[in-house]
Formats: sequence, structure tokens, C-alpha cells
Amino acid sequence: MTHKPAPTEVAIHELIAGRWSPRAYSSEPVSRDNLRAVLEAARWAPSSYNAQPWRFLVFDRSADEVAFKQAFATLVPFNQGWNAPAPVLIAVTAQTRTAKGEVNRCAQYDAGAAAMALVLQAHALGLAAHQMSGFDQNAFRTAFDLPNDVEPIAMISLGHYGEVDKLDPVLREREKSVRQRLPLAEIAYSGGWKKPF
Repeated sequence: MTHKPAPTEVAIHELIAGRWSPRAYSSEPVSRDNLRAVLEAARWAPSSYNAQPWRFLVFDRSADEVAFKQAFATLVPFNQGWNAPAPVLIAVTAQTRTAKGEVNRCAQYDAGAAAMALVLQAHALGLAAHQMSGFDQNAFRTAFDLPNDVEPIAMISLGHYGEVDKLDPVLREREKSVRQRLPLAEIAYSGGWKKPF
């Protein structure tokens, strides 16, 4: 199952409406060219003062299985279950201090923008990408010796779409269900807090 468009209230670009977070992966490796492309897309994300605080740690099972297994081990058990065939994990981190040593209050926001660019490029390439907060940040920090000013934020699994029927029944049902979001009226206000758009 590769196509699951969002049931939007108004028409939006297919790249955005078509991007979703699947859990069914095949174990087919992701090409180095495709990995470079998703990272290049992230590189061109906007950031406050052009600080570009994002740093991505790429774990490609076909290139370095030992490092991949170390990163995989930091996923919560639920995420390990459905990510077992995923060929690539990408850790999203942010440098939380500026070059002057000051706190960069926009670091995580900017890293999120870069991650979104990455997953949109993955979708454009026909790849599946799923962003996760479910990993042990402290274990990840220790395993990969992150500097104190680098914050691990999320993990993205990346790969080719797999067979939905190989998922356990609960996840299979989720995979096939209609996508949902809060209505626009609940997330967008006009001229003040809680004033309907």
C-alpha cells in the first residue's frame, strides 16, 4: 500500500497530501543516491539566522549493520516490532547552541523543518518514511557519544513500501484506515487566540 492521500478540506499539493507515515517496509536497501537526495532536501530547509542546527545520523543496514543495530536497539519495543525490515534509520538531532555559545531557542523548530523536507523528498522519490519520538534518547546519546549541546529529537525509518498483510492485525488495520487530523477551525485562529479563522 503506497498511496493513501489525505482527505483535505481544500485542495493542497499532492506532495503534502500524499505524504503519510507507513509501517509496512520491505527489506530492500535504499540506494546511496536516494539517501543523498533526502539529505540534500533537508540541507536546504530554512532556519533562524541560517544557523542550520540540524545534524542527521544515518544508519544504513546495508553499509554498516553494526551501527544500524546499535541505533535500532534504542527504539522502544513497539517501534522495533514494525521496523524490523526497515533498511535505514536516520536520527534527527539539533545543535542547541549558536556559534557564539548562546542557546538557540529555534534549534528544534529548525531541525523539524529539515526533517519535514527530508520526508517530503522521500515521498517524492516513492520511498516510505516514518518519523518517531519512540526511542531512548539517553541510550542513543551514550551509544553514539553525542556532545552535550546536541539534542536527539526523533528517529526516521526510511525504506521501500512493504506488504501490509505482513503487519500484525492491529497495525494492519491502522495502515488501511482513513487518515485523520483536527479540523482547520481547531488549529487556525484569526487575529487572536481562539478566534475562528
